This record gives sequence, C-alpha cells and structure tokens, in this order.
Amino acid sequence: MPSDNFMKLGNAIHRSLIKVSSGKQGWDMAGMPVVKLTTMGRKSGRSRTVMLTSPIQSKNSIVLVASKGGSDSHPDWYLNLCENSIVKVETHLGTNSMNAKVVESSEREKMWSEITKDYPNYASYQEKTDRVIPIVILEMKSSSEYFDVQEESL
Repeated sequence: MPSDNFMKLGNAIHRSLIKVSSGKQGWDMAGMPVVKLTTMGRKSGRSRTVMLTSPIQSKNSIVLVASKGGSDSHPDWYLNLCENSIVKVETHLGTNSMNAKVVESSEREKMWSEITKDYPNYASYQEKTDRVIPIVILEMKSSSEYFDVQEESL
C-alpha cells in the first residue's frame, strides 16, 4: 500500500495536471470521475484539499469511499469531515458547498455491493484491512451554508 508521502505527491501532480490543462484533463481516473475535496482540518482548523475518485455521482450527490488503499487507518479527509460535515467540492462542472454524511450499516452494505461490482479494486482494499471502509455521501447544501476558508493542499 502506498505511503502517505507518495499519496500526497500523486495528489499534487493530479492538481497540477488540472491546472496546467485549464481544467480540460484530470477529471477522470481508472474509469471514475475525480473530485477535488476540501475539508476543514480537525486539528489545524485550516482547509485541506485532496483529489479523490468517486464511484457514484448524481445531479445532487457524490459518493466517496474512504479506502486509503486498504490502509489500517482512515484517511485524514474522512476524519476531517467527521468533525465538520460541510465540505467544498470541485468537479469538471464547477464548485459547490456540500454536506457529508457517513453511510451506515444496511445502506452501506447495499452501496458497497454496487460499488465493488463496478470497481473491484475497492473489494481488494477491504481485504487488506480489518477496519470497515467507510462510504460517504456528499449532498448539495442550501445557499445559506458555505464552506468559506482559504485553501491549502494536503
């Protein structure tokens, strides 16, 4: 499983690709849409940005899998949104404030089956760890609730 430094380097390169191509490239990876997720750091109180794949998207929601490549620890972005569920999400269509909700028990199992059927790499990540890999749904926020902080990359 990749180290945290390797994952941070990959994220920096990915963000650079989007920036250098003026947003024309980098919004797809391994057949999945890519999102730029910004959370509020639970310890620092500063914004933290990471590039993630999203196995399921609809008009008003985005699904994320907190796999961290099968690591025994949760990814920082997941821990951050557990502390503050308001996040900023950028896709190839634009940027929105969204609310994060961790999917629980029976709903998670149903979604997990759907996700791993289409993207079996997630099942292999689950085999590497004893932790239950969380699934998160991001839903559109009302216009009165915004994520408004200066962005810093992870």
